Amino acid sequence: MPRIALSHLKNALLGTIAAVGLTAFTLAASPAAAQVTAFKQAVAEAAWDDEDIAAFYRQSDYAPIWTGAGDADRARRAALIEALSDTYIHALPAGRYDVDGLIQAMREAQTTRDLGLLEVRMSKVFLQYAREVQNGFLTPSKVDSGLVREILYTDRTELLSGFAGADPFEYISTLPPQTRQYLALTKARIKLERLVAEGGWGPQVTGGALKPGQSDDTVVALRNRLQRMGYMGRSATRTYDADLEKAVADFQRAHGLEVDGVAGSGTINEINVNAEQRLKSVLVAMERERWLNRDLGDSHVMVNLTDFHAKIVDNGAVSFETRSVVGKNRESHRSPEFSDVMEHMIINPSWHVPRSIITKEYLPALQENPNAVSHLIITDSRGRQVDRSTMDFSTFSSSSFPFDMRQPPGNHNALGLVKFMFPNKHNIYLHDTPQKALFKREVRAFSHGCIRLAQPFDFAYELLSRQVVDPETYFHDILDSKSETKVELVKPLPVHIIYRTAFVTTDGQIEYRRDVYGRDGRIWDALVAAGVELNDVRG
Repeated sequence: MPRIALSHLKNALLGTIAAVGLTAFTLAASPAAAQVTAFKQAVAEAAWDDEDIAAFYRQSDYAPIWTGAGDADRARRAALIEALSDTYIHALPAGRYDVDGLIQAMREAQTTRDLGLLEVRMSKVFLQYAREVQNGFLTPSKVDSGLVREILYTDRTELLSGFAGADPFEYISTLPPQTRQYLALTKARIKLERLVAEGGWGPQVTGGALKPGQSDDTVVALRNRLQRMGYMGRSATRTYDADLEKAVADFQRAHGLEVDGVAGSGTINEINVNAEQRLKSVLVAMERERWLNRDLGDSHVMVNLTDFHAKIVDNGAVSFETRSVVGKNRESHRSPEFSDVMEHMIINPSWHVPRSIITKEYLPALQENPNAVSHLIITDSRGRQVDRSTMDFSTFSSSSFPFDMRQPPGNHNALGLVKFMFPNKHNIYLHDTPQKALFKREVRAFSHGCIRLAQPFDFAYELLSRQVVDPETYFHDILDSKSETKVELVKPLPVHIIYRTAFVTTDGQIEYRRDVYGRDGRIWDALVAAGVELNDVRG
């Protein structure tokens, strides 16, 4: 259906829907007991396989909200058809809700029974649309095992009741995420679609790495592409001059690259990513934003795995940011995506070695040499230290090994000197690390899944500043004690571990990151399988 001004569409729909099925709608208004009974029976029959819809109509004594003859029912019908006709706005599959079939059913309704069946059909379509535009139409865990995010769905009977009691156009308009990020992504998507239709950013840059001072046709190609991308103003230079160096640096900053103004091979590879691929990232980000459609908390921790940074956000502004290291790109090491609540920190922590690391990495080493990994203490089920000299580790398998392993607090502890806990079944947390050099890398995927922080002390100071007068002194007094100490957060802080290869900054600029785990690629494939089309470009 072509997109036209919403006011015109609304008027057209109201007129069309008022006209179709007029005889049947008049029948529904008749007080005849037989017709009322037939309507109730049809509704009950059509809703037998949907307890939420059945309960909604039982509670209202089967009063219609769609198929009545009054203005309110007419407006609800128009609001639903308008929303289903404009799924394009939210990058939902155009044919998912069969809007043409629904309109045809409205035209063909002739009997009270027809109206009862149509009533439930419209409620089912409304609930499907409401849930999918509000919380996404893919199930994350079915796309990738690392997508363990719990989606907070609105109760379906509440959706129907809320819609029935409100202005239908206004109510439907509030269903999609109302976040600044989601609205910005929809605008970015429209801009990218138009760009794709116009041919994208022009020819790619060939010939390898470039550096300041160079002057040739490849520099011209780099200049032209950065101009098309909006990182550089008009220029006729053939030389990699200061303006071009600044444009490259701005591009690097917006793509999570090391910012040096030099167009090395990694930077050129990102510059050569086409507009269609960037559009895919935006469409995936919109679905991801629907999955995260919840109250994030006025204050919260946000970790974007693709960005390799952890942030503390207060009232929409970043109050603290540090580099992070995330899980390796291996099936058992990739950091999962989920939300939880940070409850405490542990200063001078022990590292209790996860079972998977014990059996896969340390048991084979112990079988070769019982004195291997000597920095770890082996303990039995009662916490008593095991004498390695009396053990024959070759008698154990990964399933029969009965011991735990622990590294005591200290400067060389794998968790460093502080960890930040949001207890969860995935055993993921934020922590310090003695491996400081890794934070200098551009791609920082090296851990077993937990999130390592480059500035853990400063992170702790920021958290403690909300509950103590002198957070640094407080922290170091505990640190200097060398004793493992648990510090409760007076006000627990939500933590959101996300994965966004496309996002919009607070100043409205679109930025991109690499798909380090390939998750967005799998989500895109699932979107396509569900009917999303990349070339659905409209004016």
